[in-house]
Amino acid sequence: MTSLLLPNPDSITTTPLVSNLRSFRRFFSLRRSSLPRNSSSSSLPLVALCSLSATAAKPTTATRWREKHELAESDSISILNERIRRDLGKRETARPAMDSKEAEKYIQMVKEQQERGLQKLKGVRPGSDGGFSYKVDPYTLLSGDYVVHKKVGIGRFVGIKLDVPKDSSEPLEYVFIEYADGMAKLPLKQASRLLYRYNLPNESKRPRTLSRLSDTSVWERRKTKGKVAIQKMVVDLMELYLHRLRQKRFPYPKNPVMADFTAQFPYNATPDQQQTKAEKEAYLEMIKHGHLNIIVGTHSLLGSRVVYSNLGLLVVDEEQRFGVKQKEKIASFKTSVDVLTLSATPIPRTLYLALTGFRDASLISTPPPERIPIKTHLSSFRKEKVIKAIKNELNRGGQVFYVLPRIKGLEEVMDFLEEAFPDIDIAMAHGKQYSKQLEETMERFAQGKIKILICTNIVESGLDIQNANTIIIQDVQQFGLAQLYQLRGRVGRADKEAHAYLFYPDKSLLSDQALERLSALEECRELGQGFQLAEKDMGIRGFGTIFGEQQTGDVGNVGIDLFFEMLFESLSKVEELRIFSVPYNLVKIDININPRLPSEYVNYLENPMEIINEAEKAAEKDMWSLMQFTENLRRQYGKEPYSMEIILKKLYVRRMAADLGVNRIYASGKMVVMKTNMSKKVFKLITDSMTCDVYRSSLIYEGDQIMAELLLELPREQLLNWMFQCLSELHASLPALIKY
Repeated sequence: MTSLLLPNPDSITTTPLVSNLRSFRRFFSLRRSSLPRNSSSSSLPLVALCSLSATAAKPTTATRWREKHELAESDSISILNERIRRDLGKRETARPAMDSKEAEKYIQMVKEQQERGLQKLKGVRPGSDGGFSYKVDPYTLLSGDYVVHKKVGIGRFVGIKLDVPKDSSEPLEYVFIEYADGMAKLPLKQASRLLYRYNLPNESKRPRTLSRLSDTSVWERRKTKGKVAIQKMVVDLMELYLHRLRQKRFPYPKNPVMADFTAQFPYNATPDQQQTKAEKEAYLEMIKHGHLNIIVGTHSLLGSRVVYSNLGLLVVDEEQRFGVKQKEKIASFKTSVDVLTLSATPIPRTLYLALTGFRDASLISTPPPERIPIKTHLSSFRKEKVIKAIKNELNRGGQVFYVLPRIKGLEEVMDFLEEAFPDIDIAMAHGKQYSKQLEETMERFAQGKIKILICTNIVESGLDIQNANTIIIQDVQQFGLAQLYQLRGRVGRADKEAHAYLFYPDKSLLSDQALERLSALEECRELGQGFQLAEKDMGIRGFGTIFGEQQTGDVGNVGIDLFFEMLFESLSKVEELRIFSVPYNLVKIDININPRLPSEYVNYLENPMEIINEAEKAAEKDMWSLMQFTENLRRQYGKEPYSMEIILKKLYVRRMAADLGVNRIYASGKMVVMKTNMSKKVFKLITDSMTCDVYRSSLIYEGDQIMAELLLELPREQLLNWMFQCLSELHASLPALIKY
């Protein structure tokens, strides 16, 4: 069988493979093709992406080749390609290139906004030395609560007790924490600096296992995994935000008409209008052609039928009431449209983006003059308590909201209240009533003619009835925290003291999550505490709506509070974890391999040199292009022979090296050396996140070099395989690094 010897453009001399190749092959489990190959070596240049579709093949040869060499189980290139597709997806093609100077400017802008956002929204917490602390006050812990010690891991809080230290006669307070293999005793001051409450992003508050005092390595690995996951999240958000900042839009011109409009506030609301189908169609046409300047409506304005001519500003009120599909539609506007969202209780994702500074936010916490905080009463349901609360309000001439989670129970409550208050006007309001009937009921309640309104959460927002200052909420466990906050806000709209009575059926039937919601609502009773309540809601409801399933698991590794502290620490140091790639054509791989392609494969390709050139061009462009080239090659021609795999691997090694800022790789005896511009901090993050202990433990950082000492001096092909696997591990950490 004849074979093709590829040219050696870099003019590197060739040398034969060592004789004991078979023993090395078995030792390192290198997959070999049954096709013949030559032992000489070469270095290949790389150059841009071309399509394989025009390459023809002889039908008979193709049939024979594909029958023999269809893709088998995933090889190392396939595994790498799968990871590249998963990590990069459509991101690389969707985001334009940015040079390092431009990125520097935008990174600084993001950091300044983060600092402003955190100071505005969070303030400086006590004991944080000017920073933002998520550490727990040991005095707030209850026996049995799970805690996280930053250096030891997850334990169970036992209590605080006085004890006399060995070198003193004065007793001191100690925090006792139970771990898997014993009890730890920490001085109170030390515990205050190192302890965090352990919360999980779901209803279960139990960790998988307690940490061990005698072996903290497992905890260190969990903490490292959380840190790397956080860094990936930060980088992903940072890159997205950088590209949003680059979007250019002309500023809104100053207009005297706008000044006149704002001067007229407050304005009289227009009467409700029933819109006919013809009117709606006419409005849709006017919107499409830009004949309307301001459009006010419900979430139907986000529907597929509404086409905007030149949308510049989107204002979303009561953001927490919008569903996933509407949120996705809003998100699709955000690179070209200014979006202002308003909410008394922001949803977890909005809150998270505000806290991290990736969404500019303002907090209005000052209540209107003469407003008094609402008194919140939480207890199990008893009819006597309900009657007493209503009597107290009626005796001072006020009105009462009585709220239930479902329409089904309204009639029963109506019968109960009509019996208890036979001379009082009582009415019902819910969403299944005719609009005219509902409107009349609400109008009579607003006028004070109806004293008790039995209703569903239809009254959650949009009502301002100053004489209604008692709200009773039954089966409170069935409401969300934001709903309860909004419902409580229906009372206390004037200068009278208002009361909110929250009734649950039986505390023993409530889940831990429901109890936490009620406790949070009772705790956040001051005016303007919607933001703080939303923050508690985020801790209770969890992060599934903020992060993906994988990130939720990463939160579980360390708990929410430590996770957030690590997140803010990562945000403050994001510029330290930047990696600077080098031009592909400047990367030198000093390894002499010049494989021969078997004649059967050469005949099948028909023009192998053109294929090789296409591969070089793809590798020079970027990793995504190289991955696509390889997948197209295999899709069209089947699995390549081993000699072609070696050629592809050398292209991958050079591409990965360029992405990692490595400009030269060479071997000297058992030592492999990579010359790099990578910083020591970046190297540590990358190696910490490596999944393979073999490669992680073999790498050391020295000056401008990454070095690895192998157990044996490897033959060239096996050395290339080692480089490929090692660089694949290093390259997997790129999503955690700013790449400008």
